[in-house]
Amino acid sequence: MPAKKADAPVAEPKQEEANSKKHDIPKGSNEVNSKSDSKKSSAIPSKRKAKTNDDPAKAPRRSARGAAQVQPDPVSLINYLFSPNSLDSCRPKDEIEDVKNRGTDLRTYSSSTFSPFEELMCAVILSRPISHGLGLRSIRTLFNEPYHFTTPKRIREAGFEPVRKALDEARTQHRQKTAEELVLLADAVVDHLGDGDEDVSLERVRRECDHDWEKEKEMLKKYVKGLGKTGLDIFGRRVQARWPESYPFADQRTLSGLQKLGLPDNAEELKKLLENHWTELNVEGSEGNEDEQKRRVFVQVLERAVGVDLEGNADAVRAEAAPGTKND
Repeated sequence: MPAKKADAPVAEPKQEEANSKKHDIPKGSNEVNSKSDSKKSSAIPSKRKAKTNDDPAKAPRRSARGAAQVQPDPVSLINYLFSPNSLDSCRPKDEIEDVKNRGTDLRTYSSSTFSPFEELMCAVILSRPISHGLGLRSIRTLFNEPYHFTTPKRIREAGFEPVRKALDEARTQHRQKTAEELVLLADAVVDHLGDGDEDVSLERVRRECDHDWEKEKEMLKKYVKGLGKTGLDIFGRRVQARWPESYPFADQRTLSGLQKLGLPDNAEELKKLLENHWTELNVEGSEGNEDEQKRRVFVQVLERAVGVDLEGNADAVRAEAAPGTKND
């Protein structure tokens, strides 16, 4: 977000103007004449002061930031977040262009469903000290043609150099270290976290931890290099659609996005909101039974909220979802 410009100083120009007038006094002029001229000048009202705010062209304007904004009700807001109209508000500009150029079948972090292994890859990438946009571009490059690095087997067969090449193509940062961590992740899944090099479910983690989310986090942190608290928060936020033991969960970054939209900034309260208004939500097409559908919708609300926040579009989304707009 561009830095806010500092307000231009007011007092300084007046002082310079006063100094300039002082230097323009001709030699020989006395103080009496100077004071007399000053009184005459002040007695003549300027045209600027004579004008009033009754002139529509000069009436003070309220900025969009300061204007009163109608807050949409939570159900309308959530339904708007699930509409096609909102998706671009959650995406960086280069992803919008990429989808236009490569088609809607392009797998993206913003709109696609990933396996737990893919979510773990994403968590490793997005927890690196890079911008969110670079992270999403890296994920699109790795998961789509020509690389398709979506299973441990695919990564292990390719090895370090092709993974590094994909990250080079994504024009991201920390490519060397990220490529190393992704190759080590594939090895860790085969050796400790999964059931073979084609397993992407990570069900072994759940079995060995007795479906206890706290134990699962400890196991993942132990075996996945580069996965700290931030990465575990990102993984937990997304994987709860499949792993009910971690539901409902929302990390602090996402709670901030929910608050800016005017939605509950508490995971339990958001869960209750969805359950209480389930039949009013336009969420057709969710997979699984009703409990699974509710978890998926919960995750999608979180993802849309954090995406909107990261792109700086919270006010625009609230305005579009408000009563009286074309989206009603």
